[in-house]
Amino acid sequence: MSLFNVKDYQVQEDTDSSRAIQQAIDDCENAGGGTVYLPSGTYHTGPIALKSNMTLYLDAGTVLSFTDDFERYPVVKTRWSGYVCQGFMPLIFASNVTNVAIKGDGIIDGNGSAWWQVNKQLRNGEPYQSPRTAEIAEANKEFTEPADTNLVEWSSQFLRPPLIQFFEAEHITISGVTVKNSPFWNTHLVFCHNVSIQNVTFHNPSDTPNGDGLDIDSCQNVRITDCHFDVGDDCVVLKSGINQDGRNYGVPTKNVTVANCTMHHGHGGVVFGSENSGGIENITVSNCIFDGTDRGIRIKTNRERGSYIRNILVQNIMMDNVLCPVAINSFYRHGVSKSNPELLDAAPVAVTEKTPIVEQINISHITAKNCRAAAGFIYGLPEMPVRKVSLEHVTLEMTQDEAVPGGEPDMVREVIEMAGEGIYTKYVEDLRFHHVEVKARKGPALQLYNAKRIKIEELTSTNQSDHEAVLVYKDTEELHIVGNESNLQKAGEK
Repeated sequence: MSLFNVKDYQVQEDTDSSRAIQQAIDDCENAGGGTVYLPSGTYHTGPIALKSNMTLYLDAGTVLSFTDDFERYPVVKTRWSGYVCQGFMPLIFASNVTNVAIKGDGIIDGNGSAWWQVNKQLRNGEPYQSPRTAEIAEANKEFTEPADTNLVEWSSQFLRPPLIQFFEAEHITISGVTVKNSPFWNTHLVFCHNVSIQNVTFHNPSDTPNGDGLDIDSCQNVRITDCHFDVGDDCVVLKSGINQDGRNYGVPTKNVTVANCTMHHGHGGVVFGSENSGGIENITVSNCIFDGTDRGIRIKTNRERGSYIRNILVQNIMMDNVLCPVAINSFYRHGVSKSNPELLDAAPVAVTEKTPIVEQINISHITAKNCRAAAGFIYGLPEMPVRKVSLEHVTLEMTQDEAVPGGEPDMVREVIEMAGEGIYTKYVEDLRFHHVEVKARKGPALQLYNAKRIKIEELTSTNQSDHEAVLVYKDTEELHIVGNESNLQKAGEK
């Protein structure tokens, strides 16, 4: 296999390695494939385009440092916040390639702070324009679908790029490296097949706007193992496009495994959606640790997304200091059209292609300690309940420190604040609890509202007094209980 050492392409006076890196990549392609090698050292560069049949290898002590000169990033076809459109070229970009790897022990630094500052400026209502955003706007002039949402950057067309993006690629490997300080989502795979991501460290500061760690977007056959996440948004996120644009492409994310990973900080440990309009199915999450993430396992969708999130298996997870260990939400209030109030109406609406289906979620052998808001939160739609969810051999313990604040277990249509409470469910069907132990600081272990066909086998609460109900329910049909039968209370009763 041919080796292309970037040092051999540099001249002494070079302060920017862009030309040398890209020339090495192009020569590697012309040779039929090989390894582009970056020995120990710091390489300042602009955007990099990877080619087929190559490995980009960063030696230990290597730092690949990207410019924050926005104008150096050309306009390319990408998927941005769920929409296939034109945007800034990702810092490392690989489109329509096969057999590509990024490996080594080095660091890839996106130097995202200048990008984050423009985002902050836009959120404060201050304008931003540049020759490059004007070019992006011209390229997207026929694409208007996101204009009615809360995507703060769409009107300016300052569509921040991910640090790494593979687009319409197959046989992809990322291993060993550290990727940090991304302008937007850190590592983003779109329309990819046969992906292996192993022993990668993903790091973004806690205040990074949209600073996801790893976004798997309309991809199939993906393996994520032995990785560490410490990011400013969701750690691992599974997506498949948004609203009508996502349904038009209709490419699901499926056959994904996440195993043996550690998540330290972030909005969610493993998250599904909310961009799920191509569908998400056949996912396993196992043997992971979530430490200090807001939510642990999180599913979020709404009345515009449609499609499905189904056949999810989660097992052998340890969580500590999370806001809510399990949050399943079909009434997610963000990213909906502001001009359509029906999307957040409490009354049922007609079932259409925009109605999301969430079902077949199996969660087992979970231990969560020092949780802050709620032990669990499952909230469906009145016209389409969340269906067939099971929690088995699960222990959920809320912090007993009343000084620790709670918050929203998830962002549903109305604001529901909880602190130290048990499991809250609304609009659910075929829900099963088997050997579930809840240690709430206050209130019942389980609340059921607008529920049907609920089976409870050994639901225990370790801190309830004899006179307080373990379970409170209202508008619930076909409630089957083994154990705890005498410790129930209809909502509103004393």
